[in-house]
This record gives sequence, C-alpha cells and structure tokens, in this order.
Amino acid sequence: MNKKVLAELKKKLESERTLLKENLLKFADKDKKVAGDYDTRFPSFGERSSSPDEEAKEVETYENLLAIEYALELRLKEVNEALERMKNNTYGYCENCNKEIELGRLRANPAAKTCLSCTNKP
Repeated sequence: MNKKVLAELKKKLESERTLLKENLLKFADKDKKVAGDYDTRFPSFGERSSSPDEEAKEVETYENLLAIEYALELRLKEVNEALERMKNNTYGYCENCNKEIELGRLRANPAAKTCLSCTNKP
C-alpha cells in the first residue's frame, strides 16, 4: 500500500477515534482502572423524591446508554487496534489468510481486519 493511501486511512482512523471519545465522554467517564473502558453515568432527571415514572425513565435511559457505550467502546477498540497495526506494519493484511485487504474495503472501513473473502465465509 502506498504511503499516501496509508496516510489517508490513518487520518480517517484518528478522526474517528477522536469522535468516538468525544461521544463517549458526553455520558460516560473513563474508567481509571481499566484502559479503554468507560463507565456510563446514571442520569438524574430531578430531585431525589422523583415519581416512580421518573425513576423508571432514568433506568430506561441508563440501560439505553449502556448499550451505546458498549457499541462505541467496541468500535474504539477496533480503531485503536487498526492504528496499532499501522505502527507494526501489519495493517491492511487479513488476519485469517494474510492476503491484502481490498482497498475499497479499507476505505469503507479503515479498521477492517479481514478481506472480503474471509468476511463472507460461513
């Protein structure tokens, strides 16, 4: 892969990493004990003497944020792993068959770990 394309993909990954972190910090705090982990803050819509409806809404919102946190953390992990592969000069090669991952696939998903052939295997 030529250096210009590699730089383009690295820039995409770094931009996505920044965006993912910003989005996570809107509703979660970095876990000080576990690297790459975030802890969703429990929402508070009012005073302590909330009605049962307000408490249920807080729990529902919290549960929804937990799912979003998980998805964002997972994607952040994939992006960080791709950037690490770039540092190790192993980026762009399928983790299953070791062939080059198609450029179109990498442009669509710069964090891709597998080529299309291996991705589509049952």
